[in-house]
Amino acid sequence: MRDISATWMRGGTSKCWVFDRDDLDVDGHTVDEVLLRLYGSPDPRQIDGVGGATSTTSKAVVLSPARGEDADVDYTFAQVGITDGAVDWTSNCGNCSAVVGPYALRRGWVSPTGDVTAVRVRNTNTDQLIVLDVPTPGGRVVEEGDEYIPGVPRPGLGIRMWFVDPAGRTTGALLPTGNATDVVHGVAVTLVDAGAPVVVVPAAAVGITGHESPAEIDAVPGLLDRLDVIRREAAVRMGLARTPREAARAVPKLALVAEGAPGRSDVAVRMLSMGRTHPALAVTGSIALTLAARTPGTVLHDLVATEREDLLIDTPAGVIATVHGSRDGLPAVAVRRTARRIADALLALPEAATAAAAAAHAA
Repeated sequence: MRDISATWMRGGTSKCWVFDRDDLDVDGHTVDEVLLRLYGSPDPRQIDGVGGATSTTSKAVVLSPARGEDADVDYTFAQVGITDGAVDWTSNCGNCSAVVGPYALRRGWVSPTGDVTAVRVRNTNTDQLIVLDVPTPGGRVVEEGDEYIPGVPRPGLGIRMWFVDPAGRTTGALLPTGNATDVVHGVAVTLVDAGAPVVVVPAAAVGITGHESPAEIDAVPGLLDRLDVIRREAAVRMGLARTPREAARAVPKLALVAEGAPGRSDVAVRMLSMGRTHPALAVTGSIALTLAARTPGTVLHDLVATEREDLLIDTPAGVIATVHGSRDGLPAVAVRRTARRIADALLALPEAATAAAAAAHAA
């Protein structure tokens, strides 16, 4: 056995294991093999590893002090496949991004400055700069807080995350096809890239209200398959894949949108994650939705009758707010998340059993 140091953290409505980049370099194994074996994949229960057997709890955050001067921390996100024996490096997780600031402060990679410390994070998956405003009262590093967010029953350390100049980070343009609206397999959609590439689909266009629970959406006969067909074709049009078959599992994301509830929200959103309906909302998706709502001609702009800087998004877990503003003179979108350290651990990596061997055995 080889011990791999890791910290288990909750960021927003996701949980992730956080690794120092160098600790995942194991002779004779790729980083993918190391992660899959530690998480217990491929297996729907991930019974022989630390994975949580859901898309929101089978995530890895890989960190190191930044190599460049424009950031403090380099952050790479990995979505660890549960049953397919694959690791997806093509996207970022906004919820997990929240853990990077507290972790870097605790490790001493960043020194606190006053009551709030700005931690500049470079997400290497998307080349996105994220500035995390982390509470450091009196210049002290703290790990506990009293802020609540929808979808998490306990309080945590409240962090404001600014996605700086997020448009086109993956494809090169806010609207990768050049159109505010495209028709994909007979459905009018908006293909937008900000924070993450997202396919915005009016819920009514696929026969639902957009206010259903995740379980209700997942149970609609044929709906998830239909949406995945749309998503895969959209990936080709956005330049993310050569063919629908080659589209990544995690990119682009797909968001079902509908009118919000009067007096409660501007828009209702049900987002898909790894082929299922997300129990809350992917934060990177909320960044894309915020800019789509402000762009004339998109399917979301037609639903959202507001010019406020904030956007109230109704999710299965409750209402969250994003803010469109600026940071250091650049356009930016902010959202608040909470984070908490759950455990520090040594994860035991069997030397002889690689993920590739496990996948071959499963096959």
